[in-house]
Amino acid sequence: MSTEAREAETTEALPDPMVADMIGSGVEGGIGDQVRAYFQRLRGGEMGALPAIGGLVVLGILFAILSPYFLTERNFANLLTQSATLVMLGMALVFVILLGEIDLSAGVTGGVAMCAFIVLVDVLKWNTWLALGVGFAIGLATGGFIGFFVARVGIPSFVVTLGLFLGFQGLELIIIGNGGLYNVQDPAILAIMNNNLPIWGGWVMLAIMVLISMGVSFWDRARRRRAGVPNRAVILVWIKVVAVAVVGGVVVGLLSQNRGTGFVKVEGVPIVVPITLAILWIGTFVLDRTKYGRYLYAVGGNAEAARRSGVKVITIRWVAFVICSFLAVVSQLFSISKVGSVDPSAGVSIVLSGVAAAVVGGVSLFGGRGRLMHAAIGAVVIAIITNGLGLLNLPAGVNYAVTGGVLILAATVDAVSRVRAGGSLFRR
Repeated sequence: MSTEAREAETTEALPDPMVADMIGSGVEGGIGDQVRAYFQRLRGGEMGALPAIGGLVVLGILFAILSPYFLTERNFANLLTQSATLVMLGMALVFVILLGEIDLSAGVTGGVAMCAFIVLVDVLKWNTWLALGVGFAIGLATGGFIGFFVARVGIPSFVVTLGLFLGFQGLELIIIGNGGLYNVQDPAILAIMNNNLPIWGGWVMLAIMVLISMGVSFWDRARRRRAGVPNRAVILVWIKVVAVAVVGGVVVGLLSQNRGTGFVKVEGVPIVVPITLAILWIGTFVLDRTKYGRYLYAVGGNAEAARRSGVKVITIRWVAFVICSFLAVVSQLFSISKVGSVDPSAGVSIVLSGVAAAVVGGVSLFGGRGRLMHAAIGAVVIAIITNGLGLLNLPAGVNYAVTGGVLILAATVDAVSRVRAGGSLFRR
C-alpha cells in the first residue's frame, strides 16, 4: 500500500469536523434498532460499564443478605458521601486514561493544593475563597507542567507524574510540617460532605436534572436535524427522561427519610451529591458534545491519524492533564471536608484507587474508550466493597485483597474485549 493510501485510510478514522461534536450511537432508529445494535456491540467486545453494573448488583445483593444494615437509609447516604472523593478522582483520571496516559500525581496534586489552602487560611488568615482559589491555581499549574513535559517534550507520563508523586509528598511535609495537622474550621467547606440539602432542595435538584436531560436531548435532535444527521426515535428520549425521573425520585425519596438515631433529624440529599452530579454532567457534555471531547477520543484511539487530520494533538494532551489536575483538587477538597483536617499525607494513598475505579468501571487503559459515568460506577463498586466489608467487621487486608481481585478481573475483561474487537491479547 502506498504512503498516500495509508494516510487516506488513517484520516478516514476521524469523524467529519463539522459533526465531530455530535454524539451518536452509530445506528440510529427505533427501539428495536438500538437493542440490536447494543447486542452487536457486546458481541464485538464493547462491553462498556456492563461488567461493573453486574458487579454492583451482585455485591449489593450479597451485602444485603449478609448485613441487615446495608440497605438502610443511613448507610445509603454514608455510601454516597464515602464514594464522592473516589468518584471525583476517577473522573479526573478518565481524561488522561482516554489518551492512553496516566497521572500518578493526581492525588498528591490535590493534597498539595489543600495543604497550601489550609495554611493560607489558618496561619496567614486569608479569606477562605481566595485561599481556595490559590489551591485550584496550583492544580491548574501542575496540570500545565505535566502537560508540557508529556505533550511537548515527549517524556512518558508515568515518569513525569511519578517524579511529582514523590516530590509533592516532600512539598506537603514542608508546607504542613512533619507530624503536623490543621483542622478545617470553615463551615462552608465542612458542609460539603457533612451537611444535607433541605428536603425540598432534593426535589428541586431532581426537577432540574429532568429538565436538563430533556432539554439537552431535544437540543441534540435539533442540531442533528440541521446537520442532516439521522435521529433516533423520539420515544427513546421520553424513556430516558422517565428513567431519570423514576430512579432519581426513588433516591431522593429514600434520602428524604429521617436517618438520625437521636432527637436531631438527619434527612435530605447530601450537599456533595448535586456538586458531583453537576461536574459529571459538565464533563460528560465536554466529552460527548464538543469538538475537544471527540478529538480527545480520536487522539486516544489513533494519535497519528488525528495528527494527519489536522487535530492539534499536543494541545489536546496538554488540556487533558490540566483538567485532570483541576478535578483532583476538587477530589481532595471533598476529602478534607469529610475528615475535617489536613495532614502531610493528604492524597498520597488514593491515586491508585482512582485508577482502579476507572478500570473497574470499564475505561480502557489502552486509551480511546470509556466515559466519566464508567469511572463513577467503578468508584461506587469499590466503595460498596469497602462499606460492605466494614459492616461485616472484616479486616482491612480482606478489603485490599478483594479490591485487587476485582481490578485484575476488570483489566482482564478489558483485554479480552479488545481481542473480540479485533485487537491482540498479547503484545508483539
